[in-house]
Amino acid sequence: MTLRFADTTSARVFRETVVDCDPPEDPSLLVVEFRLRVLRGRWHLLFLWECILNTPLFVGFPGLVSKLWLDRDERDRYRGLYEWNDAAGAGFYARSLWRVLELVCPRGSIHYRVVPGFRRDAVLRDPQLLASVAPEDGAAWWRLVEAVRAGPARAAAPSARAFMPSSILRSITRLPGSIT
Repeated sequence: MTLRFADTTSARVFRETVVDCDPPEDPSLLVVEFRLRVLRGRWHLLFLWECILNTPLFVGFPGLVSKLWLDRDERDRYRGLYEWNDAAGAGFYARSLWRVLELVCPRGSIHYRVVPGFRRDAVLRDPQLLASVAPEDGAAWWRLVEAVRAGPARAAAPSARAFMPSSILRSITRLPGSIT
């Protein structure tokens, strides 16, 4: 699946993590965007592998429901599209993530947007749901405008299961072709 955003960029989903939990009572969407200072070009694959090692760190945050991991876009920016049980949990996670990312990202290249009241899968089915959130910002980097389903799944970043059992991860990792 490829996600297209209002700022005319797009990125391929290379991984999905889903926490085994009840559906959110007060769902919130979190979109995070950042550009890495050092890992560009051929070091990109190293970053994709490193994402797997970080999974236990973010899965432990209370309220996480799911994350779509997006590859770098045309401007070398990475994104994550998360669903949280509530906006407070999403905001707390985003601020915590910021502290880690600022070690490896140029100043001013980290952004996040918490969008309360939206389920991830609903927005993937109908991205126009987000148009009502900030209609004055037609080129928002965080606003999804299209989710393009790909054909059969191709080889992607390795599964986290190769490194540790899912009982430790408390998540289910799926290839992009299986994302609903």
